[in-house]
Amino acid sequence: MNHDTFIGQVQTRAHLDSRGAAEGATRATLETLAERIPATLADNLAAQLPQEIGEHLRRVATAPDQPATGLRMERRQFLDRVAQRAGADPAKAAHEARCVVEVVGEAVEGGVADRVRQSLDDELAQLLFAGSTGKPA
Repeated sequence: MNHDTFIGQVQTRAHLDSRGAAEGATRATLETLAERIPATLADNLAAQLPQEIGEHLRRVATAPDQPATGLRMERRQFLDRVAQRAGADPAKAAHEARCVVEVVGEAVEGGVADRVRQSLDDELAQLLFAGSTGKPA
């Protein structure tokens, strides 16, 4: 999947009014996800995404102040971070994050999305992997 297709899918599924909003939702979600999951997993995920999108993961995962194992954070903390980065309220941020993760899941191969899901606590995984409709697959 290329960058334009990825962002177009996020924009459509999240019902965003611009590509810029889709870029912002993607950046906010992936930067926060990179804080949460192990750095090696963030790097593996980034390697399968379009370069511009993967950089959102790499930039955070390789930051010197980030632990290699990922930060523990609850669902509310995760959504608050996404919302703050996106400039959105937590409910809107949750919907956008689900849409981004849904597109990520379609863009990657080799079980990387499953490993991301397994690295999250159940409550956060259920939220993020519920897809654009909010219903688990």
